[in-house]
Amino acid sequence: MASPIPIPKPISGGLILSYKCQAECRHCIYACSQRWSADWISPEDLEAILRQLSGKIMSNVFGPRTTGLSYGLHFTGGEPFLNFDLLCTAVEMADRFKIPSTFVETNCFWAFDDDTTREKLRILKRKGLRGIMISVNPFYLEYVPFERTERAVRLAIDVFGRNVMVYQLEYFRKFKAWGLRDKVPFEEYLGREKKEDVLRHAEFFVTGRAPYALRRILGELIPSWPAEYFFDAPCDTPMLRSWHNHFDNYGNYIPGFCGGISLGDCRELDDLLRAGIDPDRYPVLGFLLRNDIKGLYTFARGLGYIEQPDGYLSKCHLCVDMRRYLVSCGDFEELRPGEFYAHLQ
Repeated sequence: MASPIPIPKPISGGLILSYKCQAECRHCIYACSQRWSADWISPEDLEAILRQLSGKIMSNVFGPRTTGLSYGLHFTGGEPFLNFDLLCTAVEMADRFKIPSTFVETNCFWAFDDDTTREKLRILKRKGLRGIMISVNPFYLEYVPFERTERAVRLAIDVFGRNVMVYQLEYFRKFKAWGLRDKVPFEEYLGREKKEDVLRHAEFFVTGRAPYALRRILGELIPSWPAEYFFDAPCDTPMLRSWHNHFDNYGNYIPGFCGGISLGDCRELDDLLRAGIDPDRYPVLGFLLRNDIKGLYTFARGLGYIEQPDGYLSKCHLCVDMRRYLVSCGDFEELRPGEFYAHLQ
């Protein structure tokens, strides 16, 4: 019997209210889309998770009323503004549990006019939200008119001041300089941009939906490699870490940016941290954490996985592709939520 693998205590992260989104961005790490089952987090699960996170989440370095990308707790999705009442409840509850440095992550599709946008931001601030992160890049631009993004940034600064994060600011400045107002298809964006600059301004992880939806485009920018190339490669970010993990509406504790993997039930986080991960019960986690990608590859091959003839764009691509196959082989408890794998393409 293998000894349990310890799980670091989370000190920051994001609470996924639902994977439902009005967009279906080609780069989405969590494969969110309008086709997901909404399955909004229940008030009972919301309270259970926030209660478990209370006392663990650390504030931004400048204090609990300030925000930072890898500090505090952010409310995310999917798109959390699709269920504004639930978002308000989550903010109020987090404030009651004294969780510091809270902010919401949004693509701003909802910023139709100044009055509505300002009012929603003011309501959230009154309920205890400390700030906002506004997502900007060419993939969101396919779904959200840039004038709404500009409006949200302008009014958010009026409401939240310095606690407004534009992610990523380089794209915001570029789109503003181009004089954009409406949506822009990604292919049109590519026609405006030098090929070598397409991903230069982005913190871009080739995982989730990206290697499937962007294979042709990414293949012109980065090389493909056989599986063996990644056997000794480090992960872009550590899989087990204390910072910037995620907790979803099904109760899954998702490590870092590893969509479709669950370390266990975050509604019972204290018990999970005490017990650790049983590699015999959760073989996918066991192979990844003890033998890295080579271990999972050997396991998947033993169950019939066939290496992609065109190779892989990243270690994450290889990992997601093997897990996608394993979901079709049986019920692995750690490969949750299962619907993630249905929305990769």
